Amino acid sequence: MTSHGSKATARTSPEARAVARTQTLIQGENGIGTVRRTTLPGGLRVVTESLPSVRSATFGIWAHVGSRDETPALNGATHYLEHLLFKGTHRRSALDISAAMDAVGGEMNAFTAKEYTCYYARVLDTDLPLAIDVVCDMLTGSRILEEDVDIERGAILEEIAMTEDDPGDGVHDLFAHTMFGDNPLGRPVLGTVDTVNALTADRIRRFYKKHYDPTHLVVACAGNIDHDQVVRQVQAAFEAAGALKDPDARPIAPRGGRRTLRTAGRVEVVDRRTEQAHVLLGMPGLSRTDERRWALGVLNTALGGGMSSRLFQEVREKRGLAYSVYSYTSGFADCGLFGVYAGCRPSQVHDVLKICRDELDQVAEHGLPEDEIRRAIGQLRGSTVLGLEDTGALMNRIGKSELCWGEQMSVDDMLARIASVTMDDVRAVARDVLGQRPSLSVIGPIKDKQMAGLHDTVA
Repeated sequence: MTSHGSKATARTSPEARAVARTQTLIQGENGIGTVRRTTLPGGLRVVTESLPSVRSATFGIWAHVGSRDETPALNGATHYLEHLLFKGTHRRSALDISAAMDAVGGEMNAFTAKEYTCYYARVLDTDLPLAIDVVCDMLTGSRILEEDVDIERGAILEEIAMTEDDPGDGVHDLFAHTMFGDNPLGRPVLGTVDTVNALTADRIRRFYKKHYDPTHLVVACAGNIDHDQVVRQVQAAFEAAGALKDPDARPIAPRGGRRTLRTAGRVEVVDRRTEQAHVLLGMPGLSRTDERRWALGVLNTALGGGMSSRLFQEVREKRGLAYSVYSYTSGFADCGLFGVYAGCRPSQVHDVLKICRDELDQVAEHGLPEDEIRRAIGQLRGSTVLGLEDTGALMNRIGKSELCWGEQMSVDDMLARIASVTMDDVRAVARDVLGQRPSLSVIGPIKDKQMAGLHDTVA
């Protein structure tokens, strides 16, 4: 993180003992790309990135809570709560919330992940005050009524059913369970039918009060905005809700590592009458703070990140065994995953898995040639920049960075880190990650005689 000074702004009230503190974390040119952070009395952080050349702004609030913070009985509570915050506050009904955004052509949504939750709205820059007021009201003034819990239960059960009807999506939940077992990281973000049916309004309200304290929240805003004005509007909204009670409260630190236990050599198969078999072969990856993650990103891009990648060429282009095949990485606070996905005809499962395993073993032993690494670096640098071309992506980057790392990295610094990856870096991370014994998850019509071959894949 690069800091370019700090200043104290006005006290929140005559009684406040602490002051809001503002820092410029990244100094952009002519104000473009400048990232600033203000920590309000009460522990609420507000991070913004300016982009004066656009006519829009995206405002979001990130909560330091995800499905890994749930007990087995509360599995699905974080996602359930995400739904309920749209159902109404003391000031607005559910219709008022949606109508306010529709009236200005805004977009509003939310998502729940393993380690965080985000609520956001994208609007014209002139309508940003409305977006701030609505989203802040949702986060601080939700009623969580019994009748809303009962109504939304049906919608969430339909969402679970929709995931079960899409095995290409469901195999990722299965793979998490294969790798982590009965651990919070191994449970589905949506919860299960049984856990969702068992959740009550009272339990969800307690969960809400525990995890939506201002010290657990990060406000992020990007676009054609003024940082000080955003801070004033957010502060006014939270103070009006009585949310900034303790002026000396400090923001919660980024999530620490707990070294979640992971397994190797496991095979889990869900027998389902689908046209395709959906397979996911993978192993433990790297945590999101591991310095080797830059090299792993290059390795992942070269292996399965595009049409020129090894897996795409070998599985689809040369043999036509699958339409979709790719690799990916997921990084958590204390661990990570590396996976290879393919959807293929059930009769071709063993051929696809053999090719994938052979490629992983080959790269683990010998690394990648310079031309593939150079191409992957160029692809990763380009996709990084192109992925940050709208205010929503910028808001996601600064909000997640503040919540998960507690610091900001400029795009130029990110590109430099990617460009600095060497052949030796890739060879080392390939040996460390791909050299591990993999596990396998499959959803599809797998016959009994195929099971032995699946276990051979991970031997």
